[in-house]
Amino acid sequence: MDDTQRSFYGLKFENAFLREKGKAFESLFARLMAHGFTGDFEPVRPYGSKGDLKCDGFRPSDGTVFQAYAPDSTKLAELLAKIDEDLAGALTHWGAKMRRWELVHNDVRGLPAEAVRRLDELRAAIPAVTIAVFGEAEMRAVAMRLALHQLEDLFGVVPSQRTLERLDFTNLRPVLIAIQRRDPGAEPPLAAPSATKLQHNALSPDAALLLRQGRRREKLVQDFFDAWPDPSFGEDVAEAFRARYQALKAVDLDPDHIFGQLQTFAGGMEGEPSHQGAVLAVLSYFFERCDIFEDVVQDTNA
Repeated sequence: MDDTQRSFYGLKFENAFLREKGKAFESLFARLMAHGFTGDFEPVRPYGSKGDLKCDGFRPSDGTVFQAYAPDSTKLAELLAKIDEDLAGALTHWGAKMRRWELVHNDVRGLPAEAVRRLDELRAAIPAVTIAVFGEAEMRAVAMRLALHQLEDLFGVVPSQRTLERLDFTNLRPVLIAIQRRDPGAEPPLAAPSATKLQHNALSPDAALLLRQGRRREKLVQDFFDAWPDPSFGEDVAEAFRARYQALKAVDLDPDHIFGQLQTFAGGMEGEPSHQGAVLAVLSYFFERCDIFEDVVQDTNA
């Protein structure tokens, strides 16, 4: 697995973590753990009147009971009640088998202070059980330790560095044509992005690396537009990207989530690696020309 593939999978994991809620998140967690702890993780599903015995997964080697909480948005009172209820229930149902209890959650920002304090109080009250939290960082660590074939099973195939190097017009054409065409509005001249644009937009290292890799094929995108019979086609596509970016930014998504949504908009990150590589080349092209994400405004008074 090369650095390009690793960055693709880092973003695919992040997008899945941000997207999946409720049962879908529990399924993502269970599949990830089954790959990460082969033979040492047992997913648990509700069955009959007793449900799941307050357990969404069990790791026999260290007696860990995992309990997931993945709502659309974290509600403090509900979270505190769930911590108390699920931990008490797990103690009742699992007894001495449970030596560790982990709260699995989907809030990328971390838990509220009151929840952190409650967990610390429970650690003092129940010293026989190790109480821990399993969030985005912990799930990412498991995901990025996986082998290439395991990541492919979870998230599908992605382009390698070699794939990007072998792109041609055939790969670019369906991506560009599929983008919704819009009437271009009056736009000021587009300045080239500054060297600090990636940092300014707070994109993750994975997104930054992919955009840098995509730059290697930017000329292919420019050549495509130059050769296209309709000279306005490039501006039509650029306007579509600008409008989509502004719509995503307006709903206050974080930068990597916006990047993932733009990947989908540009043609999706499923299917053949050559198609995904073409999507990346297109995104990098419009990133460099400031059609997506913000350029750094220079202080003329400095």
